[in-house]
Amino acid sequence: MSSMTQFVYVIGTADTKLEELIWLKSCLHAAGVDSYIIDVSTGNAAELIENKNIDIPSAQVAEYHPEGASTVFCHERGRAITAMSVALTHFLSGTAEDISALIGIGGSGGTALITAAMQSMPIGMPKLMVSTMASGNVADYVGGADIAMLYSVTDLNGLNYLSRTILANAANMIAGAVNHGMVPDSTRKPLLGLTMFGVTTPCINQLVNLLKKQFDPLVFHATGNGGTSMESLIDSGEIMAVLDITLTEIADLLFGGVLACKETRLDCIARTRKPWLGSAGALDMVNFGGPDSIPERYAQRLFVEHNAQVTLMRTTPEENYQLGVWIGNKLNHCNGPVSFIIPEGGFSALDAPGQPFFSPHARQAFAQGLESTMVQTAHRRIIKTPHHINSPEFTSLVLNEFKKIL
Repeated sequence: MSSMTQFVYVIGTADTKLEELIWLKSCLHAAGVDSYIIDVSTGNAAELIENKNIDIPSAQVAEYHPEGASTVFCHERGRAITAMSVALTHFLSGTAEDISALIGIGGSGGTALITAAMQSMPIGMPKLMVSTMASGNVADYVGGADIAMLYSVTDLNGLNYLSRTILANAANMIAGAVNHGMVPDSTRKPLLGLTMFGVTTPCINQLVNLLKKQFDPLVFHATGNGGTSMESLIDSGEIMAVLDITLTEIADLLFGGVLACKETRLDCIARTRKPWLGSAGALDMVNFGGPDSIPERYAQRLFVEHNAQVTLMRTTPEENYQLGVWIGNKLNHCNGPVSFIIPEGGFSALDAPGQPFFSPHARQAFAQGLESTMVQTAHRRIIKTPHHINSPEFTSLVLNEFKKIL
């Protein structure tokens, strides 16, 4: 056994997957890693509570639910799974100092239960979910967390040659992360969050190159989960300031695009009061898949085919006005240092003279929506510049304003 005082938590529903959980624990033991089996069954709790193979029975996990264990063992499967996920989240949070990594196994219900709790754990803690659902769309399971999904190939319904192999691989992946984890850097620079899209890359590259001596820049791809991941790190206190240059996820949220953020986007800035500088990067577009994915109501709009899988739709002046209002309302709740810079010369590489999305009228409408909504104060400001978002002049203005809000 390892001499570590921390443990890997092996999580699953022991009423249906105890054999697999025991196998995972034995594989971790062989790799020199200590582990606990955590049962999250929502039925048969009395039968399993005395099982010596289970280190933490489901009844003990259920007690962590804010409304008590009876909320979990309610005999309605859907409600019970949701409640057990809440209980597991509180259990993990309460024992986080003892955890070196998490590994879960499950079908659709178990995957939803376990990954929701995994999402609450710190970025950087190894998290692996072996799931029958891992070959499909895993966005909701992963969220903004660093959860690795491994497809189980066969159903997790007893051990066989293939399941033993895949589970052993999973155990060794986690053992590798535990035994060979990166040593924390006590001299690391403050973390800075930036948002980027392909059409704002020149701007972000300039900022990163100019700021990397003082900060450790974390660039997040503005694809819905990118903003979520960044805001998770803001809430956890890891990121100390934000250059939210590319807010295109909000356009997708409001107008039905495929890279939408959540309705809660920007709420963490109000909660944490972290220094925040935003801009209108890529608000000139809404993202869809291939041409067949575009809603009928948008049939007559202006499109650019980015590639076979991505089609971009130009936002109208009316939509830009709505974007300004939405962002302004969010920023009105922010009492920390907040600045928004409007690049009147263009919002993206496609919104430039000679490019298909060039529209001064749309940019003016955005400015009107923001200015009519956002209440400016000494610490909450709107700044306009005639320059394009990807220009050196815009970058220089961002840097100067960023120094002020810090």
